[in-house]
Amino acid sequence: MLVHIYGLIGSTLKHSWSREYFIRKFAAAGIHADYKLFELAHVGDLPALVSSEKQLCGLNVTIPYKQSVIPFLSGISPEAETIGAVNTIRIERQGGNISMTGFNTDAPAFSAELGRFDFRDDKSALVLGTGGAAMAVAYVLKNEGWTFSMVSRGGKLPGSLTYAMVTPEIMASVKLIVNATPLGMYPDVDALSPLPWDCVTESHQLFDLIYNPEKTCFMQTGMAKGAMAINGLGMLKRQAEMAWEIWQKAPGQEK
Repeated sequence: MLVHIYGLIGSTLKHSWSREYFIRKFAAAGIHADYKLFELAHVGDLPALVSSEKQLCGLNVTIPYKQSVIPFLSGISPEAETIGAVNTIRIERQGGNISMTGFNTDAPAFSAELGRFDFRDDKSALVLGTGGAAMAVAYVLKNEGWTFSMVSRGGKLPGSLTYAMVTPEIMASVKLIVNATPLGMYPDVDALSPLPWDCVTESHQLFDLIYNPEKTCFMQTGMAKGAMAINGLGMLKRQAEMAWEIWQKAPGQEK
């Protein structure tokens, strides 16, 4: 029996729990499939990978390729195009032709996870990072009526802040802080964004998109100040299930 293969592409995948998640899912449901981790030195290696892995039907995409993968795809969903990032690819083969379509499940998964917080009417946030995951977060916050600023070391994105620009007044004015950077991800678990952490209080709520380790340095530092904090494991599970649905559907049936 031919086994369909799914997988994850990224530059370094030591942190990933995706294979374990899908292998358990396949075993529990009696699905004859495999899930592999594909570390690519360059995103341009994707076409060769898809050509060589004949049974490859779908891919997840992680750091640092969520944005740079787009030129290598046959097309992307309208939502992924607006966000400017892809984290799910459906692969279709007809004869000798290969089609790869990109989608973004980070955005709906993040939106669903926001329901775990209680913001009442205070919808103000800082988003740390300007990569593909941060773009999905920004897309959701904008659509849901949030006031937010994006923060990065370089502050190169129009309207974004550098960490040095994040004042105590700005910290006091926001409710939610989202870490959409890889800082603190396994194995560099002690890395931490240079926020003015002395300004974090019990009024803040922290969302770290990282899930490995389960309690990140970002979370621990905020919790020590009395803030509520959650990791990205719930988001991982949600986006994984959404990706599976996309892989199983024919083109045009995603909604």
